[in-house]
Amino acid sequence: MPNIKSAIKRVQINEAKNAQNTAAKSAMRTAVKKFEAAVEVNEESATDLFKNAVKHLDKAATKGLIHKNTANRQKARLAKKLSKMA
Repeated sequence: MPNIKSAIKRVQINEAKNAQNTAAKSAMRTAVKKFEAAVEVNEESATDLFKNAVKHLDKAATKGLIHKNTANRQKARLAKKLSKMA
């Protein structure tokens, strides 16, 4: 544990940001998994879940949680699954 006041603050800020990033990344993964589960059983709500998953992927890419090319690749794969379902 640091002794310097600014270093103590930095540790606290890093912990808080780490928690936010973890929560956002977890929400993104959950949205993708919900969409994939809906596609497997041919639910009608799959299009709404697709939009939600894309929203979470874009937000994660904007915040730097994942690379933008990774987000685009995942969105393309999800769109392909959605089109096969229809």
